[in-house]
Amino acid sequence: MASLSCSINVTLACHPPRNIAPLCSDLSCVSSGSRLRRLPRRPSSVTCSAARKNESVEVSLSSGAEAVAVVDGDESVAETTSVAADNALSDDATAFLIRARNRIGLLQRTTRVFNVLGLRVERATVELRGDFFVKTFFVTDSNGRKIEDGEGLERIVRALRETVEEGGGVGGGRVAVGIGGRGVVMRRPGLVLGSGDGKAKAERMFGLMNGFLKNDPYSLQKDILDHVEFTVPRSRFSFDDFEAYQACAHTVKDRLIERWHDTQMYFKRKDPKRLYFLSLEFLMGRSLSNSVINMGFQDQYAEALSQLGFDFEVVAEQEADAALGNGGLARFSACQMDSLATLDYPAWGYGLRYQYGLFRQVIIDGYQHEQPDYWLNFGNPWEIERVHVSYAVKFHGTVEEKTIDGEVRHDWVPGEMVEAVAYDNPIPGYGTRNTINLRLWAAKPSGEYDMESFNTGDYINSVVNRQNAETISNVLYPDDRSHQGKELRLKQQYFFVSASLQDIVRRFKDSHPNFENFSEKIALQLNDTHPSLAIAELMRILIDEEHLKWNTVWKIVCDVFSFTTHTVSPESLEKIPVDLLGSLLPRHLQILYDINFKFMEDLKKKIGLDYDRLARMSIIKEGAVKQIRVANLSIVCSHTVIGVSRAHLELLKTRVFKDFYELWPEKFQYKTNGATQRRWIVVSNPNLCALISRWLGTESWIHNVDLLTGLREHAADASLQQDWQKVRRMNKMRLAEYIEATSGVTVSLDAMFDVQIKRIHEYKRQLLNLLGVIHRYDCIKNMEKGDKRRVVPRVCIIGGKAAPGYEVAKKIIKLCHAVAEKINNDPDVGDLLKLVFIPDYNVSVAELVIPGADLSQHLSTAGHEPSGTGNMKFLMNGCLLLATQDGSTIEIAEELGVDNMFSFGAKLHEVAALREKGLAVKAPLQFARVIRMVRDGYFGHKDYFKSLCETVDGSNDFYLLGHDFASYLEAQAAADKAFVDKEKWTRMSILSTAASGRFSSDRTIQEYAEHTWGIEPCRCPF
Repeated sequence: MASLSCSINVTLACHPPRNIAPLCSDLSCVSSGSRLRRLPRRPSSVTCSAARKNESVEVSLSSGAEAVAVVDGDESVAETTSVAADNALSDDATAFLIRARNRIGLLQRTTRVFNVLGLRVERATVELRGDFFVKTFFVTDSNGRKIEDGEGLERIVRALRETVEEGGGVGGGRVAVGIGGRGVVMRRPGLVLGSGDGKAKAERMFGLMNGFLKNDPYSLQKDILDHVEFTVPRSRFSFDDFEAYQACAHTVKDRLIERWHDTQMYFKRKDPKRLYFLSLEFLMGRSLSNSVINMGFQDQYAEALSQLGFDFEVVAEQEADAALGNGGLARFSACQMDSLATLDYPAWGYGLRYQYGLFRQVIIDGYQHEQPDYWLNFGNPWEIERVHVSYAVKFHGTVEEKTIDGEVRHDWVPGEMVEAVAYDNPIPGYGTRNTINLRLWAAKPSGEYDMESFNTGDYINSVVNRQNAETISNVLYPDDRSHQGKELRLKQQYFFVSASLQDIVRRFKDSHPNFENFSEKIALQLNDTHPSLAIAELMRILIDEEHLKWNTVWKIVCDVFSFTTHTVSPESLEKIPVDLLGSLLPRHLQILYDINFKFMEDLKKKIGLDYDRLARMSIIKEGAVKQIRVANLSIVCSHTVIGVSRAHLELLKTRVFKDFYELWPEKFQYKTNGATQRRWIVVSNPNLCALISRWLGTESWIHNVDLLTGLREHAADASLQQDWQKVRRMNKMRLAEYIEATSGVTVSLDAMFDVQIKRIHEYKRQLLNLLGVIHRYDCIKNMEKGDKRRVVPRVCIIGGKAAPGYEVAKKIIKLCHAVAEKINNDPDVGDLLKLVFIPDYNVSVAELVIPGADLSQHLSTAGHEPSGTGNMKFLMNGCLLLATQDGSTIEIAEELGVDNMFSFGAKLHEVAALREKGLAVKAPLQFARVIRMVRDGYFGHKDYFKSLCETVDGSNDFYLLGHDFASYLEAQAAADKAFVDKEKWTRMSILSTAASGRFSSDRTIQEYAEHTWGIEPCRCPF
């Protein structure tokens, strides 16, 4: 038998041999801050010598050649795996000695570790002895020197050891094997290395898949052109910006899928406790820029597209927003997914793949009109349709009881079935290989029921069934003012949770023989009450289908669910009519009655026969129309109830869930919401990102956002202030161009850009903002010419959508346009005041508006905003806040300092008393004057605005606009005064960004992981 000894001299080649692709990869990476810097390619050479006893044969390989050596060893080595570093074996390189069991692909994976860490393999020796090899790598750093840093050596050894220990053995059909450069996969039965055809198939598979897709500009260009021709498909010699976007997106998705597969297989191997995040809303925004930045390929893609004649920013603009949500809750869900991936937590998100998403807002003559948002018209290149992952979701029918082996079992015989088909969306983390999954469900007709229609010749009925099925996932939050609307919304909620729970249970059973450790491996997060039927569905699956005992299932349910609520008043809590639930989900109604009965009996033992309190806490609300209190169900069956800010938790404890807090105070926590700095600074404000990195001396703040506090020591630095002002002016210029393009209004860059962008609602008080604008206009109109020179010019920007059936909100939008038409065309005002409404506000528009804002208004009546994340996004971008003390703004004021923002309005403890006084609360004269201007038709449409004015008259002024108006004007005057002092304003702007680290979603997720979910990071190795 022969042994093999190899001497390998390796640098980097343009076209590496396929069998040694990881050894001769196309790019070297050198750590630069938290990103990777690419080095130029260099030629490679490989020299091997094989010896039988003491005879040797020299083999030289040039670029493009291939070599295969198979040797059976007869010498034994100790069956142990070890990795060690030694600086004494060579004068010019550090030696890394590895002893491990021989298996296909491990050599390539080992050398790839050096490549990823930015190290050069100068030479190597290999001895193969039976199933083991002993290999010595002689390695230098990127400058050709030995590695003498102790921490660096320890990190390299740890990475090598992790790589070597991951592979597993070689043998039967179920073992895990390593594929060079592709992580760990489970070999299917029959693919056995030791058996003829199986071995040949495995060798061929390893040879074809032994390297990652390359990320140099040339390779990216080739991949883009391939997708143009074969995926789009268009001629590679003639394609436009949109087609370039589609092709580019597919190349990015290819690379995401590589990381996604590696991450999921690593999770499967390590089997950590996993989080499943259930939310009916995800406002993900555009994916292209966010994905390439998180993966570290932005510069390469920009260069590749530039050489093809395209601008990366223009190409990225072609992407449509995925409008799968409606406001802050949905955007926060998206931020959570980004943070979960970046922090390496083993997590999945579940939601619905809405066909139309949120409506498209069109303004005609100042009135809002809703049009379907056909965001899927041209396909979605980011999703992966999983036609093989589908589940039957049942509706209606009857429940039959059967006795089997002395046990009563329930069999739900459905009257209708719909198929849930999975669409996966990979979510990459920043600075990590981890790529997690957002799985969205689309409703399709059940094949079984379709076939029955076809067999009976009822083609029309089959088509109708298909349309009815697909309606479930057509629209976000269908109008539920009718019985049909209520049924469709309930169908939508149950369809979502049933498909998700079936998938979660199936995935758990793939790796576990029973449910004994289900709660140790699974955490289920309910994002508000919309997914709360998941509780009854998990009970049904485990009892009716897995045949577990009630008490066992009840303990599992109470251990796995946690519930985050965004509600601020008991009146707005979701309720489901019992008759509707019983008709649509008969088995679930039985389960809910059983849960409530057991809960009530237990509660009587704790609080006695306090019937009023028992009635308030019951899951079933009695009355003329019996209802299911979904929030009560979620509290009873969850181990933790979470508020979304400190102030919100106080509302839950004292007003919304007072009875439950007194019963279970240990259940209640708060986790203040956050926003991801990667989307809201790195993607949306790249110039500010670069400036921050330059002054902090590192890009590490993108991952460790607490480092932003380092800006505080530079806030008064004249040089930073000058650069800061330049960045802000550039952003204002972009916003001004957008305003002119969408509204035709030309605005001055020297004016204060005053912004309020959010869903239009009475409690958010856009009407207060408009009345303030009218007051400012009225003052300017009545000024002497000399006084006008002292006026601080303002561009007031409002954006947001009103719910289709919300007439008051729609009238606020019309008033905004009526006032804007008057002001913007008044020559007496000129550039001193402009009012602009930005139509069809969405995530992509926010990425443009937020970096360009000087002042941001957050005007909710105290006690009505559970948290708010818009204020955090503005804060990150150095925008000053004018806000009430509500939701998370209270915590922002503590972190930032009240002197660095503009606060006004009634406090939470004052609101109830002011409402009780009603007419006794006198509004200031300025308020009465501006209301009279609207009511008297100064801005036209006198009759149309009459009812809007009545909402703020005396005792009708529920949201206290009249009471807060004087305080609001004082805060606006303070903002004017500060804006004139450019040095003070810029210092406050810098301090705002410095204080924003506490309000990153990274911090929120870490708190959830540690204190609620009990999950730990599981980082997929490179």
